[in-house]
Amino acid sequence: MKIIVLTSGRFGTAAHHLNYLIKSKQCEISMVILNEGKIVNKKKHYINKFRKIFKIGPLGAFNGIRMRKWYNQDITEFEKIGDIEDICRNNNIPFFTTPNINSPITLELFKNTHPDLGLSLGNGYIGKNIYTIPKYGMINIHHEILPIYQNAQSIIWQIYNMSPSTGYTIHKIDKHIDTGEILYQETIPICFESTLSQTVSKTSFSLLEASANGLLLFLADFDNLYKNAKKQGKGRSYTTPNIWQYLKILNNYKILKKNAKQKI
Repeated sequence: MKIIVLTSGRFGTAAHHLNYLIKSKQCEISMVILNEGKIVNKKKHYINKFRKIFKIGPLGAFNGIRMRKWYNQDITEFEKIGDIEDICRNNNIPFFTTPNINSPITLELFKNTHPDLGLSLGNGYIGKNIYTIPKYGMINIHHEILPIYQNAQSIIWQIYNMSPSTGYTIHKIDKHIDTGEILYQETIPICFESTLSQTVSKTSFSLLEASANGLLLFLADFDNLYKNAKKQGKGRSYTTPNIWQYLKILNNYKILKKNAKQKI
């Protein structure tokens, strides 16, 4: 199966998972495309930013920026994830950049590659004119359980809801974000560490490992799982927590950590 990978990050999920795909015999990586994230409509972009800040408040927005590190740099404490361009170069995989996800360049690269399946890792909204090009469309790995955690950052909203577990979902991409048919899911326990940030980072790495292996299992049983894709029921969409939601997450984390220690 010929797979085209579309990502928006050099060192994140795509770089991690690409190493797994290269070692696997389940697919051929036809191309990797890195979205540079250039803003097309600045007015619309800043209006959306303002609306989000208005919704979660300045303290929530500031805290959201602080929390980004938990999902990115801090994960390198557990494993050094290389630059995806270097990985492609070392394995003779065609690598291209595109100014933004839905640009004409992205469209042209997809058309010229003639992929069987598109794999989205760490992207925002992908237009129908792109996700319908591959023979079997495109799939996404969402590091949370769908449909109950659509658009959610991993782990923190599970803790907000007093759940000791998190998970990932492999699903088809459709015209909305995180609403496509479910292909494969797995739940894993949250790794409670001495701080909330360490808990998020360590569990995020565990999610990376689990979803990479889950992707290989999905590809190995592709025909069956694709044919039996499950439509999502009613879900809930999340965003960055406001400061009061964050304080609840912090309090629930302390309770769940204490409960986890008592079970050991």
